[in-house]
Amino acid sequence: MKYFITGATGFVGGHVARQLIEGGHVVIALARNPAKASDLTALGVTVVPGDITDKASMREPMTGVDGVFHVAAWYEVGLKDSSMAYRINVEGTRNVLELMRELNVPKGVYTSTLAVFSDTDGKVVDESYRYAGGANGHNSEYDRTKWLAHYEVALPMMREGLPLVIVQPGVVYGPGDASAMGETVRDYLRGKLPMVPQKAAYAWGYIDDIAHAHILAMDKGKAGETYIIAGPVHTFIEALDIAQKVTGIPPSRLHPSPTMMKATAAMMSAINRIVPLTGMFHPETLRSIAGATYIGSNAKARRELGYAPRSLEEGFRQTLPQEMVKLGIAAKPS
Repeated sequence: MKYFITGATGFVGGHVARQLIEGGHVVIALARNPAKASDLTALGVTVVPGDITDKASMREPMTGVDGVFHVAAWYEVGLKDSSMAYRINVEGTRNVLELMRELNVPKGVYTSTLAVFSDTDGKVVDESYRYAGGANGHNSEYDRTKWLAHYEVALPMMREGLPLVIVQPGVVYGPGDASAMGETVRDYLRGKLPMVPQKAAYAWGYIDDIAHAHILAMDKGKAGETYIIAGPVHTFIEALDIAQKVTGIPPSRLHPSPTMMKATAAMMSAINRIVPLTGMFHPETLRSIAGATYIGSNAKARRELGYAPRSLEEGFRQTLPQEMVKLGIAAKPS
C-alpha cells in the first residue's frame, strides 16, 4: 500500500512512518525542509517538500495514494507566541482533509487528542464525551485549536461522507520525546523537578503502541468513527512512583493542591502581561498541570482495533534507562 503522511518529522509521525516501512508499505512524507529529514530518507521514506498550510504543495504527492495519515500539529505550551496554532492545527487540517476528498483518497486517519475534552475532572471518559465549554475555556491554545480542528473541521467532513477515522492519544512518551512532558521527565531524572501536583492525571501511551494504533485504525477502523488510543491512566504522582521503581531516583514529595496551582497561575497571568514568561512559569503551563485530568478509556480501541497498550512500568523500563544514559545519570539502588 502507498501512504501519504504529514508530521513524519515529529515524534509520533516519525514512528508511524517507520512502522509503515517495516510493514512493507510505500511511504511519502511531507516536510518543510526535506534536507532535515535524512533519518526518514534512510528508512526508505520518500520525503517531499511541502507544508500543510499550503494546500497546493500537497496535491501532487497525495495523488494516487491508498491512505493519508494526518499527524502534523502545532504542539506547544507556555510559549510567548502561539499565533501559528490556528493556522497549523485548524487551517492545516482543513487543507489536508479537503484535498483528501478532492483526490478521492480511499481512507484517512487524523490524529486528534484527548486534550479536546479539556479537564475531565477525574472522569475516565469515552468517545461520546464532549467538553461543554466549546472552543472557550481550554487550558492552552493547543487544546483550543485542536478542539476546533476536531469538532468544526474533521467531524463535519466525516458526517458528509469523508472516509476518515479519528484517533485520540493522551500523553505520549518514549525515548527521544522532545515534548514538554519529555522535558518534565528529564527534569525528574536530573532531580530538578520541584513539585508534582496533586490530582493531575494522564493516560500514558508508549510511543510504539501509539504509532501501532494509528496503523490499526487505518487497517481496521471504521470510517466515520473515533477511537481513544490512550494508554493506562495514572496520576502524575503514581507515574513518578513507578519511575522510581525503574530508576531508583526519588521524585519530589512537594504536592501542591489544585487550588494553590490555580492561584499561582492567576498571579503569573498578571506578571505575564508585564514581563513575558515561558516554560514552567507560563500561566498556560501552570493551568495545564493544576490538578487537571486528561484521561479517557481505550475500551473501544481494544474491542474494535485489537489495541493492546503496555503498562506504564513496562514503557518506563524501555524509556528511562535510555534517557539516563543520554543524560549521563547512573541508576540508584531502589
